[in-house]
Amino acid sequence: MPFIQIYLGEHLSPQNKKDISLAIHQSLVDVFHIPVKDYFQVIHAMKPGDILYPDSYFDVPHTDNLLYIRITARGGRTVEMKQELYGKIASRIAATTPVSAEDVVIILLENDSPDWSFGRGLAQMVK
Repeated sequence: MPFIQIYLGEHLSPQNKKDISLAIHQSLVDVFHIPVKDYFQVIHAMKPGDILYPDSYFDVPHTDNLLYIRITARGGRTVEMKQELYGKIASRIAATTPVSAEDVVIILLENDSPDWSFGRGLAQMVK
């Protein structure tokens, strides 16, 4: 069950936000093989000046369309799966929005089954 937080500029349209969200979700379905209904995301639309970044980092240029994607998920995926996920997310976002692949920053945080509760104060994935 990934939980996704997306930080992006408020100048992006509602359709851009939807396209970004769906690009991330479809990539997770394709690469991490999550269920289609495993769709938990929060979009944080930020004012100008609230997203800080360098002009370039690791020789990757950044613009005012920069967005941060934080994925919290259970551990267990290979490095190759993670790299494939990052590539799919960035290319899908770039194909459907004004955000270039260079402006897609992804942070993956891993945890374990007892770290999740889906309501009722229970850790449903603990046997």
